[in-house]
Amino acid sequence: MHKPQCVVILDFGAQYTQLIARRVRECGVFSEVLPYTTAIEDIQAKEPRGIILSGGPASVLAADAPKCDKAIFDMDVPVLGICYGMQLMAYLLDGEAAACEQREYGRTPTVMDQTDSGLLGGLREASHCWMSHTFQVVNLPGGFEGIAHTDCCPFAAMADEQRKLYGVQFHPEVTHTEEGCRILRNFLIDICGLKGDWNMEAYAEAEIRRIREKVRDRKTVLLGLSGGVDSSVAAALLYRAIGDRLTCVYVDHGFMRQGESDQVVEVFTKTFPVKLVHANASEQFYRELNGITDPEQKRKIIGKLFIDVFKQEAGKLGKLDFFAQGTIYPDVIESGSTKGSATIKSHHNVGGLPKELGFEDLVEPLRMLFKDEVRRLGLALGLPESLVMRQPFPGPGLAIRVIGELTPEKVEIVRKSDYILRDEIAKAGLDKGISQYFTVLTGARSVGVMGDERTYAYAVAIRAVTTDDFMTADVAQIPYTVLGKIATRIVGEVQGVNRVLYDITTKPPASIEWE
Repeated sequence: MHKPQCVVILDFGAQYTQLIARRVRECGVFSEVLPYTTAIEDIQAKEPRGIILSGGPASVLAADAPKCDKAIFDMDVPVLGICYGMQLMAYLLDGEAAACEQREYGRTPTVMDQTDSGLLGGLREASHCWMSHTFQVVNLPGGFEGIAHTDCCPFAAMADEQRKLYGVQFHPEVTHTEEGCRILRNFLIDICGLKGDWNMEAYAEAEIRRIREKVRDRKTVLLGLSGGVDSSVAAALLYRAIGDRLTCVYVDHGFMRQGESDQVVEVFTKTFPVKLVHANASEQFYRELNGITDPEQKRKIIGKLFIDVFKQEAGKLGKLDFFAQGTIYPDVIESGSTKGSATIKSHHNVGGLPKELGFEDLVEPLRMLFKDEVRRLGLALGLPESLVMRQPFPGPGLAIRVIGELTPEKVEIVRKSDYILRDEIAKAGLDKGISQYFTVLTGARSVGVMGDERTYAYAVAIRAVTTDDFMTADVAQIPYTVLGKIATRIVGEVQGVNRVLYDITTKPPASIEWE
């Protein structure tokens, strides 16, 4: 099988590292993220056509600053350093970095001094770039020249064309850098000479091979099938790799959206048949969550019970060797599993393989993918579009869309209001233009008048966002006429609700989910 051309990204602990990987893939180039501590021999074994050094939170001047092997600059492979990566490149090659006299954060006017060819070839002479730094290069290493600057940063970009070594102080991977994708494409296609022909079909082929190598002959895998996009695509990929050695257990916790439990069973027994065990554990989940109001506690209880149910089902099935999950990278970042990242919220499917589970190892075929890539992979594998393009849904389901204590009645309010929202969004033709939309039972109660009688009922919030990568998100601009129709139906059809709100907060500062 053809081995895809590869770019290695060395991770120095920045949240943007995986966004770099995503942008590289959007250019049709396979990228692999490795820790900065990776031995030079292991980097060479990947046969990279280019290397990118990520940003990071550390100071290159600190005694314990993360540093890669200087030998990467002698591999005769183009290298691009981004932010901390540029400073580290300068430091290792006998240049100098120092604290900025004036720090730069956010969209910054940047002058491109060399736009005829090379890294900045074809760019406008002036452009806005996203800066986020307290240190910068003040003296260039030998052989380098400055190719961009700002009012405060004399070397916003540098280049050694002879050795094909480049650095940018700004972040070309974020959308706020106006011509960032052009810069990355210049590096990948023009400088590294990559073809840009990698796609999800190629990823599927490579991942199927990796799964087979890991699982080996005669080994079996148990997958937690939530019915969402991620676990469904993981199931399809694993099925393609190992066939009937995959068993999928669908743990029905009682917090699914309207009609989805039936849909899960239908799709994975007929449209895309796998070995499927449907474990209805809703009563057990409600019992364990009785009286719990803290969102982190909810998630952890659901995660633990989810595993417990798996252990029960695994015991009934006999010995199974590997445990599989549909973990994707935003889950990892938000759970603080990357060096330098804060824990925003815990995800029940992040944190490695619990020892008490009794499996040999963990298989996570989507761990390095963002949501849009997972969807494209699902279509490439032949899953039905109705499933692949379905609304994102968290593992704990509607349990984290009820603020406060859970009861079947409260969950039903969210289930019915969510169905109305999705129905009206689809009727209005807005479903493909909004990345994620759902309702939340806020926990707030207010006075209202219905049928000439005073009511004291719940307020339901609508959350709808647009996003490319779910790392940041903007509020969806739903027409007021559509919002009015949704509100009228929710108040009229869902018992216990007398008020509907629209959440107009971006991410950040808010997260997409309320809990």
